[in-house]
Amino acid sequence: MENALRDLVEFMAKSLVDKPEEVEVSEVAGEQTTVVELKVSKEDLGKVIGKQGRTARSMRTILNAASTKLNKRSVLEIVE
Repeated sequence: MENALRDLVEFMAKSLVDKPEEVEVSEVAGEQTTVVELKVSKEDLGKVIGKQGRTARSMRTILNAASTKLNKRSVLEIVE
């Protein structure tokens, strides 16, 4: 259960990109909020963000729902 949010983001990202082997997800736990950092290859950045940020917003919504269920707060950061 410890890495559930990280695994969720990793699964979503790998499902979207052309180079799933280059997907890196790390968790940075703060006092109040956990920051989930997502790194993908440069070519796949557009696929993860989507048109007008729609895909990224959807991923954040899913992560938010999962976090709420686990009684946690989390934020998705897409790192270039």
